[in-house]
Parts: sequence; C-alpha cells; structure tokens
Amino acid sequence: MTATRLDSADALAERLFGATVGALELFSVYLGAQLGLYRILDEGDGLTQRELAELAGIGERYAQEWLEQQAVAGLIDVENVDRPAHERRYQLPDEHARVLARADDPLHVAPFAHLLVGVGGVLPSVVDAYRSGGGVPYSAYGAAFRHGQGHINRPAFTNELPTEWLGAMPDVVARLQSAPRPRIADLGCGQGWSTIAVASAFPNARVDGIDADHASVADARDHAAAAGVDGRVRFIASDATALAGEGPYMLVLMLEALHDLADPVAVLSAARAALADGGAVLVVDEKVAESFTAPGDEVERMMYGWSVTHCLPTQLVEQPSAALGTVLRPDTVRKLADEAGFAAVEALPVENDFFRFYRLDP
Repeated sequence: MTATRLDSADALAERLFGATVGALELFSVYLGAQLGLYRILDEGDGLTQRELAELAGIGERYAQEWLEQQAVAGLIDVENVDRPAHERRYQLPDEHARVLARADDPLHVAPFAHLLVGVGGVLPSVVDAYRSGGGVPYSAYGAAFRHGQGHINRPAFTNELPTEWLGAMPDVVARLQSAPRPRIADLGCGQGWSTIAVASAFPNARVDGIDADHASVADARDHAAAAGVDGRVRFIASDATALAGEGPYMLVLMLEALHDLADPVAVLSAARAALADGGAVLVVDEKVAESFTAPGDEVERMMYGWSVTHCLPTQLVEQPSAALGTVLRPDTVRKLADEAGFAAVEALPVENDFFRFYRLDP
C-alpha cells in the first residue's frame, strides 16, 4: 500500500519521535547480539542480571540496565517485576528468539541493527562525499555493516534460495543435478551464505564465490569451513568482470548485487561470456515500485534509505560509475541486460516481499 503525505506538522513530529525510539531500540539490539546476550538468554531458562553478567562477561550494572530496557521495550519477559532488581529473572520468549537469536530462522531480522550501526559510524564521511560528489568505500562501513549485510540475507539464502528461487528455473536445476561436476558462480557473494547454500543443495557442484571486498571473502572462507563445504567452494577476492576467464558455469548468481556495481553492463557481459551451453544468470534485486512515485510504501522508503546512506556513496568511489543507487527498477534491469547482450530477460514467478527475480538467457 502506498503511503500518503502526512497532513500536519504534528503527524510528522510524531513519526520522527517513533523513528527515534525505533533507532534506539535497534542500537540496543546491536548490543544484545554483539555481546551474545540474546544467545545466552535463549540457551537459559530465566536469568538474573548477575547470572547474565557472569555468563556474558559484562559488568552487572550494564546487564541490569540492558535487561530492564529490553523488558520495557517488550523484547524479553521479566518475572518478579516488583522485587528488587537483583532478584528479577528475565527470559527470551521462543517467538522473539527466532527474531533476535537464531541466525537461520526466516524471521531473524536482528542484523538490521548491525547495518544501522555501520551506517552511523561513517555518516560524517557520507556528508563529505555529498559535498565533494565523491564516494565512501564499502570497507569504511566496517565489520558491523559487513556482518549485518551478510546475516540479514542469510535466512533467505539458506532456506529459500535452493528451493523456491532456483525452483523457478527447473531446467537449470535439472542440469545441475544430472551433470557430473557442474559449476556455479556467485557474484557479489559477500560473507558466503548463498555460496554455501547452493554448494549444500548441489553436492556434485563446484561453486565459486566472487567478491571485491577482501574482508568479506575472508569471512566467507571461515563460514564455508565451519559448514563443511570448503572442499567444494572457492572464494575469489576480485572484480566481478574477472568472471569471464573463470567459466564455463551452468549458473551464475547475482543476488542483491547488480544495483551496487559501478559498471553493471561490463559485469553482466562477463557473466554472459562465462556461461556454459544451456546456462543462465539469476539476478535477485530489490522489489521496488515499477516507477517512481511519491510518497512511497515502506519498502520503497527503506530502499531509498539504504541508497542515500550507503549504496550510492559506495558506488561513487569508482569512476565512471553507473550510480544506480539501491532502487533498481525492472525497466533498468532489462535495459542493462539488453546492453550486455542477453537475448531474453524473464521475471520469475517467485513471491517475496523484498526481492524481484530475473532470469537472463544469452
């Protein structure tokens, strides 16, 4: 549903007040995730502030304040609310644990907090970039943003990519299943969760994850080793255009990566050149409106929020840049694919609140 323009100063002030409360609560979620507090609560059966402090290795006074804030916010439960602070016991409800503590759960959105912390830490540089017209390197957003970006998509990559998303390309799946050693490329693999997911789904395949961010590639290698698939995946820290020399691939994935490319046509051209006979490219990108409209719905608002604070600044580091921003509309995808020489672009019938799915055939 498209938003309507707020019709009074009071309404706008109320909205910004609510946004402030939400932002502060997301910062508290960051603390809970980064310090392992949600994990400890999820593993326990009700903890006092002292018990949480000892298990987490934090100061008890901090544990008290954080637990009280979480209870006031309705994120955790508290027993004996009328007793002295040191006697109260706190629990993380199972349904809330899915959102806050369990990394592979489809409802796990706590990594939004890491994303906001990453943006917040670099905003002065973004201000400077606006004034100069230059960019801000992805690496400047730090480990928090890198973790947030990897983990916010991890549940979908783990649970939906191998089944629902690739299931919309049954002919490609059939070839992957029947070929003795098919190859898959994952462009813009980030921390490797998508690479790991397809390697797990197709144990006969060899999967190359490619990303320009060296820190993300290092994370991906660690994650693959922990998942037990490191013998079947390879992570390459490189510009995506290097893909053309690495093929042939039966499937090339570009998952929430196309809009971030400074030269998307060159990368798509490299992907097309790297395809094996019968291969295809799967592009997954933001499910924004078909055309610009204002005011926009919450998804549109969120995507523009990422664009003005992160995606566009990182894209403008490299010059010349397509400077696509986050809001990649379907007509733009088709135009880029056409310029890269693809013969067909098909919108796949996959239902999703945040992503659109495109099959590109050479």
